[in-house]
Formats: sequence, structure tokens, C-alpha cells
Amino acid sequence: MPIAITREVSSSLADCQLSFVDRSPIDVARANEQHRAYQRLLSSLGCTVLSLDAEPELPDAVFVEDVAVVVDELAVMTRPGAPSRRGEGASVAQVLARHRPVQAIEAPGTLDGGDVLRIGRRLYVGESARSNPEGIAQLCALLAPFGYQVQGVAIRGCLHLKSAVTALSDDTVLLQPAWIDREPFTDYRIIEVDPAEEHAANVLRIGSALLMPDSFPLTRQRLLDAGFEVSTVDVSELQKAEGAVTCCSIVL
Repeated sequence: MPIAITREVSSSLADCQLSFVDRSPIDVARANEQHRAYQRLLSSLGCTVLSLDAEPELPDAVFVEDVAVVVDELAVMTRPGAPSRRGEGASVAQVLARHRPVQAIEAPGTLDGGDVLRIGRRLYVGESARSNPEGIAQLCALLAPFGYQVQGVAIRGCLHLKSAVTALSDDTVLLQPAWIDREPFTDYRIIEVDPAEEHAANVLRIGSALLMPDSFPLTRQRLLDAGFEVSTVDVSELQKAEGAVTCCSIVL
């Protein structure tokens, strides 16, 4: 049974980091309700959900994915590109240490988990403002002994790689062509987001099931038409904080 590590919403969520989303008022109480619904959906899809306490002084801490990259053999604590987020990892590392050996990205490397897309033994890493070449090189060195290939991928106009592309299965990806080129993913079947739904490429895979925001019905229909099982959840307040469904959990 997969384990999903989550963290409760910080009371300071409205003070979150923003790069490609305009700041707008966030209803923290509603964000909490949406996050609980997200956790319930993870549980219904077969996950054992672990919930860490909120970090009131760390506005972005609910986006727990960014502080770690986990493969079968190892957990790698990242060094987030935003300095304000570097205090988020310690409590997550304590949980991960119960399940994996733990290593870490060191300065001057930076790496956000949202930039790392794993498909089988291959990891694609977004070359973004949050993940630098040194961080990518360190991840490659840490994972190479276990047979993983790490490949940097250019992105544009978005925060993280997984804003632009996510895996739907071992042979299919969902892609936003405005933010990433198709060329790195020619080994896979590519489904593009509906042009009317700019932010729809972020989908969380749990086994053969998919979880996505309920705000992208046209893209969801494309996935249903392709034969995928898709569940949806309202994460509109978390989206105002430049969040999505992958970044709110670390799935082991």
C-alpha cells in the first residue's frame, strides 16, 4: 500500500512565494477544507496518508513534495531554490528516514521536488529558477549507483517541470506545449492539455488511477477518452498559492 506524506496548511499561506501567478486573497479556512478533501481522496485511492503538523512560520510548507525526491532505494532531501523554504525539510526527513536511507543536496546546489518527474528508471528535472545545474548534477550522482538516469529539461513560463508535464502511466505523459517542448518525451505517448486550460498538466498518479483538480474538465475528458481513471478535487485556494495536486504529497 502506498504511503502519502502530507502536511497541514499553514495559517500564513497567504504569504506564500509566487512566481507565475498573480497574488489574490486566499481563504485559509477553505484551503484547509480542500486539503482535507485531498487527503481523503488519497486514502480512497489506496494510500496510507501521513499528516505532518502545520508550520505557521513557513507559508509554503503544505507543498511538501518540493523538499524531497524519493525513489525505491533512497530519499534525497532537496535544497529548495527559494531560501524561505529551506526550513521545511527537517520534519519530512525524520519521517522519510523510517522508510529509506536519506541523502541531501548540498550548497551551492538547489533543487525543488516539483521539478523532478520520475518515469520508471528515468528522472526528468526542470531547468528552472528553483533547480540549478549543480543541484541536478548532485541528484544524478546520488541516483546513478541505483541505475537511474537523470536528464535536465528546459521549461519556460511556469514554476516547475511538473507544471508543464506529468506522467499518466509508464508510457504516457500529459503535456502543456506552451511551457515545454515535446522532444524530450518522444519515447512516450503524449496527450496535450486542452488549450483553454493552461494549468491542467499537473496530475498525480496513484497506481493506475489519476487525481487532478476539478477546474479542468476539458482536459479530464481527454484523459477519460484515452481510457484513464480520473478522480477530481477542488484545490482552488491552493492554486492561488501556485500549488497543485502533485506538490501536496510525497507518495512512496
